[in-house]
Amino acid sequence: MKKLLLASVCFSTLVLTSFGQTPPPAGQQPAAGQPPAAGQPPAAGQPPAAGQPPAVGQPPAVGQPPAVGQPPAAGQPPAAGQPPAAGQPPVAGQPPAAGAATSPGAPALPGTEMPETGNFLVDNFIKGGPIMWPILVVSITALAVVLERIFWWLGRWLRRDPKRIEKVFTAIEVGDVAEASRLSRDSRDPVLRMMWNGLNHQHASLQGALQVAAGIEIKRAGRFLVVMDTLVTLAPLLGLLGTITGLIKSFRFLGNEELAIQAVTGGIAEALIATACGLGIAIFALIPFNFFTSRVSNLEFELQTAATNLEVMLEAQSKSKEVQISGATPSSATRSSI
Repeated sequence: MKKLLLASVCFSTLVLTSFGQTPPPAGQQPAAGQPPAAGQPPAAGQPPAAGQPPAVGQPPAVGQPPAVGQPPAAGQPPAAGQPPAAGQPPVAGQPPAAGAATSPGAPALPGTEMPETGNFLVDNFIKGGPIMWPILVVSITALAVVLERIFWWLGRWLRRDPKRIEKVFTAIEVGDVAEASRLSRDSRDPVLRMMWNGLNHQHASLQGALQVAAGIEIKRAGRFLVVMDTLVTLAPLLGLLGTITGLIKSFRFLGNEELAIQAVTGGIAEALIATACGLGIAIFALIPFNFFTSRVSNLEFELQTAATNLEVMLEAQSKSKEVQISGATPSSATRSSI
């Protein structure tokens, strides 16, 4: 009986002891000086137990590493493999955190790409390298020359007056040179201007006057063609120069393992952009250049044809006058002899 009572007392003591070690309910803190139960965060102001991570928002104990994802305490170095906290300098030998921005005053690494501006033309112009500036000058010059020639030839087409040219030839054919000169005066048609110069100088040198007037008109029509020819040749050469400089830039960084891929791709992009721009400008200027050259050739043919017709008709008129004069001279001589 006594043994049974003693066993029941020991069991009760063990049960009470086990209930006394149970964790406190949710929202309650352990008593002062008591460590928190397993899996429970420590109370405010209480250091965590040995081997236990600190609670969320609580600084770690002295000498204890911070929990995964928790920033280190003020003045404490970050744990191995952990990025430093915001505003904290990185530990010597530790790389900066991924996505961490460099300081504004830090120079950009060589071979790194420029930030995107959102504009396709501006971004490619920057990626094309310094050779894009002379290419830009060439493109602006080519565009200005093409527009100027387009407007000039459009005005020349509007100034054409083939009906008046026919009237001038009709007047010369009937022998009315004064009327032909009046019709061709103050005309904006290049052919009529040439004919007017020839009619006004027919007694001195008709052929010379026609050649000088035709040369002036051809020179006006062929203005800036030399510039266009130069641009057509210069633009691909500048693109080729950009290709060479871009490849040189790529091969210069091949020995650097960290920047090799980025630098090589940037140099190749520079080479391709410069080449494409140079070829594009050359193609853009080549088509109008050939068109304007053909128009100059057509104008030269028209001037030569009109000058030849004018010479032939004036020469025929002069011969007919000579025949009339020679036919009238014997009769007058006979009358004077009688």
